[in-house]
Amino acid sequence: MVTAKINILQTSTSLAWLEAAIANLDTILLDHSHCELKAASGAIGLMFRYPRHGQLVKELTEIAREELEHFALVNQFLEKRAIALAPLNAPPYGSQLKSQIRHQEPVRLLDSLLISALIEARSHERLFLLAENIADVELAKFYRSLVKSEARHYATYCVLADTYFEKNIVAERLDQLARIESNIIATLYSEPRIHS
Repeated sequence: MVTAKINILQTSTSLAWLEAAIANLDTILLDHSHCELKAASGAIGLMFRYPRHGQLVKELTEIAREELEHFALVNQFLEKRAIALAPLNAPPYGSQLKSQIRHQEPVRLLDSLLISALIEARSHERLFLLAENIADVELAKFYRSLVKSEARHYATYCVLADTYFEKNIVAERLDQLARIESNIIATLYSEPRIHS
């Protein structure tokens, strides 16, 4: 298995996840479509919540645009495989991570940025694993094309956290949330998903 080490993640994806994902690529593609739409929605939601944060709005506008482009590209693969865009049961990953967001400001912003960074980092790692390990050449090439933008997305969220908060506060909270993310990802969801 070709692996990737992502600096903000505390544990790497298991071989069991990769094997399940490869055995269920149609489901993974459908879930990937949902993930891209959620990522765009999350970026837009932060812009609505923090419109006075000019740098945030500028950076997240670009992320939202890219996520919607990726959504359209994934949907082209779904069409080629005659897979209808349909609802999927969501694994607990996102909801459990988001439950860690503190409600009071300004730490709500900090937590939101860092959780977004962790989700994007896990996406980056897993898309890289798929790109390097699946037999479908066209799909592998597609996933390889997304890896750089996923890395840029998680880096952008980290940079924004450093922009609005002291670096030591960011580092301490990121470490706490990364430990929680590792615990959540350690338990495989019953169905393969990008974040399961």
